[in-house]
Amino acid sequence: MKQYVVDQLSDDDFQKLRAYLEKNYGKPVFDSIFWLPVEKSALSEVQQAHVDCQPFYTVVELQPKQLVCELLVRTKDKMRCDCMGYATEQQRNGIIELVDGILGQLEINI
Repeated sequence: MKQYVVDQLSDDDFQKLRAYLEKNYGKPVFDSIFWLPVEKSALSEVQQAHVDCQPFYTVVELQPKQLVCELLVRTKDKMRCDCMGYATEQQRNGIIELVDGILGQLEINI
């Protein structure tokens, strides 16, 4: 699995991230999994055509010492579809920028 990992989080960093993610993306699944939406403008042609599969997400797992972001774009409604797969370059950059932006906003310096 391709991932973007931010590690060496302090307890304070973890608490700030958890509060931010819950406020902005809802309660986590299994106490640690958050679904972050992928911008519609970044969808591939196949993803744009699969209207029934939208919206698309990336999954972030927040653990006490690290945040792990999958570089996989998926839908919540289906387990397999041609529209799901590893993030395109534009999507990958958007996911990393989103995570880095959250860290910056929360003044988490890693």
